[in-house]
Amino acid sequence: MKFLKSLFTIIGFLVVTGVVVAFVKFDLGTRIDQVKKLDPAAIPEYMKMFDTVLVTGDAAKAMIRKVKIADDVTNADVKEALGSLATAYGIKAVGFLPLSDEIDAQTGSKRKTIEIYSYCNPLTAGTMVDYSMAFGAFLPCRIALMEDPNGDRWLYAMAMELMIEGGHTLKPDMLKKANLVRTTIYGMMDLAAEGEFDIPDEDE
Repeated sequence: MKFLKSLFTIIGFLVVTGVVVAFVKFDLGTRIDQVKKLDPAAIPEYMKMFDTVLVTGDAAKAMIRKVKIADDVTNADVKEALGSLATAYGIKAVGFLPLSDEIDAQTGSKRKTIEIYSYCNPLTAGTMVDYSMAFGAFLPCRIALMEDPNGDRWLYAMAMELMIEGGHTLKPDMLKKANLVRTTIYGMMDLAAEGEFDIPDEDE
């Protein structure tokens, strides 16, 4: 009994010491004030990201959005649909990289499809970089067409929630433009994956 009492006393001391050290080292009061300044959606989004990392051990999977391409939609259909949808959404196609073809040419072996499509709205991009030069690292927006080991094909893009909502709430004009980019890229993914070439009417 005395041993257990001594053990619990030691554990209690260590816990209290740890809390004190945390307050001193990390200044939790300041941290709490900083957290309060974040966008209301920030913490839930960070938790979703962290949950994915815990489950998969893959940080990249926590930062992407993916959509399965319908079996009856060919890669050529997807490419044509993305081009048509980019025009409809008013975003500029700025690059195409047939990565798997490049790898095949250099290795002489055939691998699963990897194609990278890049898009940009110059005015919106300029606004985002004016707000924070760090946004330049995320430009241009990219959509990747990739085939998995099972032969299923997917459209991948960076999840934009943390970019938009992960810090302080953006000013209304900036928020509007950022949400437009998210709506555009996500819309292109969803529609192209089904072989759709046009944006549906709102009343459809």
